[in-house]
Parts: sequence; structure tokens; C-alpha cells
Amino acid sequence: MEFLLASAIGILMAVGIYLLLERRMLPVIVGLSFISYAVNLFLLAMGRLAIDKPPIIRPGVTDYTDPLPQALVLTAIVIAFGMTALIVVLGLRAYLETGSDAADVERTDMVREFGAGAHRDSR
Repeated sequence: MEFLLASAIGILMAVGIYLLLERRMLPVIVGLSFISYAVNLFLLAMGRLAIDKPPIIRPGVTDYTDPLPQALVLTAIVIAFGMTALIVVLGLRAYLETGSDAADVERTDMVREFGAGAHRDSR
């Protein structure tokens, strides 16, 4: 079971990284989602895989599973959903403004041009 889960985490991470290397918005957004899924599975696996064990300590129960990884994963899912929605809206806005979903940046776009007097001390 552990090998299957580790393989799934590796495949999700590899697919996410591959999609991040694309130069269009939609594959980048989907790649970020795949990476967040892989991280969620990793966090869940770090809490040890326990089947049919309660997450709450009760009298008479000797074996239980740790509820903290489950709470972390639920929180991460909510945060990832919100961030994905924000990125989709920003990507849609960029597409509507530019007419292209290309995510590549020209070297001239990275450096802001300042006037000749912008670097001088204004005393």
C-alpha cells in the first residue's frame, strides 16, 4: 500500500512539474493543482496509513489514528481551492486583456524603464 501511495505522489508531482513548464496559463494552473494534490497525499501519508481506527481517543480503544494530518489536509484543500479560483480569475483577466494565454515574459517586460533623472538623489 505504501509503494502504491508513494508512486501516486511521485506521478502527481511529475505531472504537475511537467505542466508548470508549459508556456500557457491553463496547463500552469492545472499543474499547480496536481502539485497541491501530491502535497496533500504526502501530508496524509506522513500521518501513517491506518485503516478502521478511530481518530478520537475513547475509553477502551487502544489503537487510534492521528487526526492532525487529516485536519492539515482539509485545511490545505480549502486553501488550494481558494488559490486556484484566484489564479483562474487572474488568468481569465489576463487572457481577456491580451488576447493570448501565453505565460512567457519577454526580457524587456521584466525591466521597468525609468527616466534619466529617476536614479538621482532629489535633494
